[in-house]
Amino acid sequence: MKPNILIVDDEKNAWEGLRAALEDKYEVYVAADSAQALNILESERIDLMLTDMKMPGEEGLDLIERALALPHKPVCLLMTAYGSVETAVEAMKKGATDYLAKPLNLDEVELIVAHHLKARRLESENLELRQKVAEREGMEEIIGRSSPMVEVLDVVKQVAPSRATVLIQGESGTGKELVARAIHRLSPRREGPMVTVHCAALSPQLLESELFGHEKGSFTGAVERRIGRFEAAEGGTIFLDEIGEIDPGTQVKVLRVLGERSFERVGSTKTLHVDVRLVAATNKDLRKLVDEGKFRDDLFFRLNVVPIQMPPLRERPEDIPLLVRAFLAEFNRENGANVKGFSREAMERLLAYHWPGNVRELRTAVEHAVVLCRGEEAGLRELPSAVRGAETGAPGGGARGGEELSWEDSEKRLIIKALEQTGGNRAEAARRMGMSRRTLHRKLNQYGLVQVGRPRRREGRN
Repeated sequence: MKPNILIVDDEKNAWEGLRAALEDKYEVYVAADSAQALNILESERIDLMLTDMKMPGEEGLDLIERALALPHKPVCLLMTAYGSVETAVEAMKKGATDYLAKPLNLDEVELIVAHHLKARRLESENLELRQKVAEREGMEEIIGRSSPMVEVLDVVKQVAPSRATVLIQGESGTGKELVARAIHRLSPRREGPMVTVHCAALSPQLLESELFGHEKGSFTGAVERRIGRFEAAEGGTIFLDEIGEIDPGTQVKVLRVLGERSFERVGSTKTLHVDVRLVAATNKDLRKLVDEGKFRDDLFFRLNVVPIQMPPLRERPEDIPLLVRAFLAEFNRENGANVKGFSREAMERLLAYHWPGNVRELRTAVEHAVVLCRGEEAGLRELPSAVRGAETGAPGGGARGGEELSWEDSEKRLIIKALEQTGGNRAEAARRMGMSRRTLHRKLNQYGLVQVGRPRRREGRN
């Protein structure tokens, strides 16, 4: 599509000459005064505006200021026969990109317009690229292409640019802190600090001091003033992990920060104000704690503006091969090892185990295997004993109902599940499985799954 250009000039001869020079390459709009120009700017997506300095009513400098207050800001070029250094400086202060003296050289105008539109296009492309890079970098720690994880990532991308408080819930080891970090990295606060507090690790008095700071002498051991984590997170994000563990008194103070963005240090009467985004996480059922009177309902509703439920690893087994691959690379680097993968039997155990410790336990199991492995392939011997028990469904194992799954059966089930979740879209199913479409096609033939996910032909049609 051609870029849209708006010419604003009360002299017909002037705008006719400009339009004739530009209309071959651009979609040209014309206005005789500021009022007409604003109507066009509000109804059309104008990429560049050429406006005269002196016009009836509002002058060009004021029009530029108003144009740049609109959602889609055009490149603004000021034209004037009253050229001076002072006018040029004032134009730039109002937001003009360039300054053209009348009488205009039309060849020169074409070059200037083309130059500024190219710069605008490159700026837009760079912004889009930076946004994509920021999104990829913000999410790179979160590994998973299963349907439950795709839903989590979609919510993260939607909520990150907002100021909304987020409550991340899920079992221990599911990656709640990784999601909190992704929300921060994808937010406008990414340049600010992200401060993490593990609430369960501190006593009520120490937690209050940790969060809000204290004055010297406010309690035994307070030998100097200390700022709290909320102050340290100014302009950024504070992540309160295991928030279900905080005591009622601290709950009241956190509620006040969420409502009024203010608090006092322990031992002080001075009110401090903060600009902080709060993300919280818990492995407990906060609604149940509210019903039991152990957690304030008003704080729960303040925290639960946008809830994110982290799926346990047993509900997304198709992500296990992707996680194993990533952890192998990590621990090979750390240990100077060269373990390229797991034997078929070992991978069967990894897929069959129910992972009560979720991704954190899987990560530990892979590290255990890398450290103990003597060759390029880790086998059953290198797996933790709990995972090895998955073969027979022994205590600590996880074979569902004692069922023994071969590698082929496990992979076949994962492929069928991926196809079902994607409505038969093989390209998307291959992406979620972490394989190429050609590899998926080969495995569909291998396992006799060619017709899986394909719509059935209707009967009785000629």
